[in-house]
Amino acid sequence: MDDATRQQKAFTTGRETLIRDYAAGDVSWKALREAGFEDYVTVLAHLGELGLRPPVAPMDGPNVESRGRGRAILREALRART
Repeated sequence: MDDATRQQKAFTTGRETLIRDYAAGDVSWKALREAGFEDYVTVLAHLGELGLRPPVAPMDGPNVESRGRGRAILREALRART
């Protein structure tokens, strides 16, 4: 295995670990963006490829309406991509 292949494998493994940590609720969306994930739909696709689901925060507190709108936007974006 050459150096470029090793680096790509390490990069892929690192991204997979981040996605798994995100699904477990150990890593935030902000941390994923800082690690180079620019598109949340891509994160959802990676979760699906790994058989994982996004973390779900309880729907209570002062941001319920805002989070509901955000979830609706995500559902619509996913529908548009398929």
